[in-house]
Amino acid sequence: MRGHIRKRGKNSYSLVISLGKDAATGKYKYHWESVQGTKKDAEKHLAEVLYQLDTGTYIKPGKTTLGEYLEKWLSDYVWPSLAPKTAEGYEHIIRRHLIPSLGNMPLAQLKPENLQRYYSEKLSNGRCDGKGALSPRTVRHHHVTLHDALESAVKWGLLSRNPADGVSPPRYQRPEWNTLSEDDIHTLLETAISTPYYALFHTAIYSGMRRSELLALRWSDIDLLLCQIYITRTLHHLRDGNIIFKAPKTTKGRRMIALSPTAVSVLREHKEKQELDRTMLGIPLRDDDLVFSDLEGKPLLPDTVTHAWIKLVRRTNLRGIRLHDARHSHASLMLKAGIHPKIVQERLGHSSIALTLDTYSHVAPGLQEAAAESFDKILNIRRENPTVENHYLQIISKKENASEIKGEPEAF
Repeated sequence: MRGHIRKRGKNSYSLVISLGKDAATGKYKYHWESVQGTKKDAEKHLAEVLYQLDTGTYIKPGKTTLGEYLEKWLSDYVWPSLAPKTAEGYEHIIRRHLIPSLGNMPLAQLKPENLQRYYSEKLSNGRCDGKGALSPRTVRHHHVTLHDALESAVKWGLLSRNPADGVSPPRYQRPEWNTLSEDDIHTLLETAISTPYYALFHTAIYSGMRRSELLALRWSDIDLLLCQIYITRTLHHLRDGNIIFKAPKTTKGRRMIALSPTAVSVLREHKEKQELDRTMLGIPLRDDDLVFSDLEGKPLLPDTVTHAWIKLVRRTNLRGIRLHDARHSHASLMLKAGIHPKIVQERLGHSSIALTLDTYSHVAPGLQEAAAESFDKILNIRRENPTVENHYLQIISKKENASEIKGEPEAF
């Protein structure tokens, strides 16, 4: 057997695990580990350690530094499990900030006060070159990264609790988004007609899709007859220059979006132009080709599209409007038009309707007033309309008579 348990005291056991022969000396190597608790606890921990040794995820407790653990967390969990852009964000924070500041500290000795001091230092002098401070929002991202990493350490049995639970991360006020009005949208799209990105920006505004979803769209994902778009993947441009396609992060992200006749007309014209351009190059347009691409069919770079949007909004004097604000504008205009929030949630691909309501309730002016007015009408309808009042009285009278005839008790 590779491992066994030895009783040491009343509530203490030792795990002894064989690691095989040492290649240099030819002698057997053993791993020893202490466990406090019952024999059942020791047996459970032995099974966990053996599994971690077999899968290559084992880290020696007490001797591992936070930096060593974070590197392993990146390779074993972050990159295989999370979206590429999310993984890049975690890696940047870990390599640029967390490891230089906290990496030498033993993982098992990490305490909430260590993290609180780190946040304070970053807020006052955050850059590695000793100049400038990080914003509360950025430091809060550091907290989220640390909390997620240490939560995995708890699940892997390396920590008994998460030190980040005892820390108060910096607070920051989420800035209000800028949204486009109906007139702004007409002005923006009229100006965009002369650019190669007209169909892309038009689709962004009329569908509420994310940039990564738009750039990954294929013609096979669009049904121009039924006026529908199917979101099945996203495009990510990594820092090493590679472009990859991945499925949406959540099941709600995989969705169908109904298109308006105007949006379908623009996409149909875009496809005809694309077919003509490809014919001139001797390259036929296929169903699995990208909807938005360069002349040869290669993917558009996300930053290139964003810069084109910035130039467009400057030309129309709509400064401060980001490409992602086209998505916010789509949602807020639909809510203002009285579209049910559940439909808006499905179009945007939010994981829950609560997220949609929390995100967009403050950017749809007039919804509160309309709700109050509707409530007032409901309560005053009987007072203002005697016919309705008499109708209600007749219904109540009929129910009371029926109850008396059957000898049934009144329902309250």
